[in-house]
Amino acid sequence: MSYISVNGVDHYYQWISTQDHPGNDLKPVMVFLHGWAGSARYWESTAEAIKDEYDCLLYDMRGFGRSHAPTPEVIAADPSLSSLESFAEDLVSLLNALSLTQPIYMNAHSLGGTVGLYFLDRYPERVKKAILTCNGSFPYQKWAFEAFYFFGAYVVAFRPKWLGQIPLAPQMFMSRFLKQTIPLAEKQAFLNDFLMADGPTSIGTLKAAVSKHATEVMPVAFANLQVPTLMISGEYDKITPAKLGREAASISEQMQYVLMPNTAHFPMLEDAENYLRITRAFLTEAEQPVGVSA
Repeated sequence: MSYISVNGVDHYYQWISTQDHPGNDLKPVMVFLHGWAGSARYWESTAEAIKDEYDCLLYDMRGFGRSHAPTPEVIAADPSLSSLESFAEDLVSLLNALSLTQPIYMNAHSLGGTVGLYFLDRYPERVKKAILTCNGSFPYQKWAFEAFYFFGAYVVAFRPKWLGQIPLAPQMFMSRFLKQTIPLAEKQAFLNDFLMADGPTSIGTLKAAVSKHATEVMPVAFANLQVPTLMISGEYDKITPAKLGREAASISEQMQYVLMPNTAHFPMLEDAENYLRITRAFLTEAEQPVGVSA
């Protein structure tokens, strides 16, 4: 496994490519960002499908998956580490550490999409095109956010390691995230990622993703987009409802929007064939992305 120190924290990363030395400017680089309490693992099948066209860089964000987390003392001394903007700074440091100076392509999912949006807002010159999957803009609702924090903190606090050994636990855990089925091994891997995620990082990013600050900053970042961006929503997504993605896409002339039918929060896994067709069309500009929007 490959690790690199980014802003003082060891980050896991991997290349999926047909080249022995990816990132050498012979092919464009596609960087993938995962969602909350997940890891780069679930992007592997998408990256494998496009590795002939792109050098694919996958990494686990700080405190998630195989990447390390700052100590509680470090987080207490620097509360900004819980901000999603700080994860955007991790990404630029990662690119610099790997000597990736040419503009990249980006595919960012869910909470990773918000990190990607902040990166696009701060470093538009570093990205050629971006895909935001299952992301969006939402209004501030104080009571709903507080209830979400309470429930989220409880879920993070109560996640014994033995939960991953209970029959049907992976299916139950993923039921809220999916419309179509995915292999049981994939469901088990998602549960394992959740169980191994760092607690303080999980809670801090949960609050940062659903916050008054986010409702104020994200629409401005969408409006200020300078990079051609594709927003993809799953029709039955309960985590980031499709209407939030559609509303975000309407803010900027740089954005295209596609609604993927019969999928939920993981359209890249639930309907990989159509997901790849849609994203390839956008990336190559051979034709407009084809989907069902409303």
